Amino acid sequence: MTASHPASDPAADPVADPASDLHELRDLIRTFSSERDWLRFHTPKNLAMALSVEVAELVEHFQWLPTGADAELDDAAREGIRHEMADVLVYLIQLADHTGVDLRSAVLEKMELNRRKYPVELARGNSHKYTALAAAQGQGGSDGKN
Repeated sequence: MTASHPASDPAADPVADPASDLHELRDLIRTFSSERDWLRFHTPKNLAMALSVEVAELVEHFQWLPTGADAELDDAAREGIRHEMADVLVYLIQLADHTGVDLRSAVLEKMELNRRKYPVELARGNSHKYTALAAAQGQGGSDGKN
């Protein structure tokens, strides 16, 4: 597990289509659940609760570590983290599927909202919530303290 991540511009990779990747995963998960006759248990409430449990299991791998940086993890921890992240994504995709949410569109919409709430000139290097940033702007600036 590394801190780096691939290019954030999907246009940089003409083969990659994030929407079709999510649809492929959704279809795989639908088939898996359908083959086991589990779809009847996949209500939005149950899926949201299961998602919460899986997030807690992911967090457990980082509990009591100073930062959770790669150097603090052994191979078993990295594998556990990878598997829990997969579980989180599976339940998130299922929840989106059962509630009619297009995850790609939702992320794009939310990123635009975040751009407005956290303008670069106020938020760069600053961990304050947007309400504190707005208050600091109203007072003539932000000190950047965390």
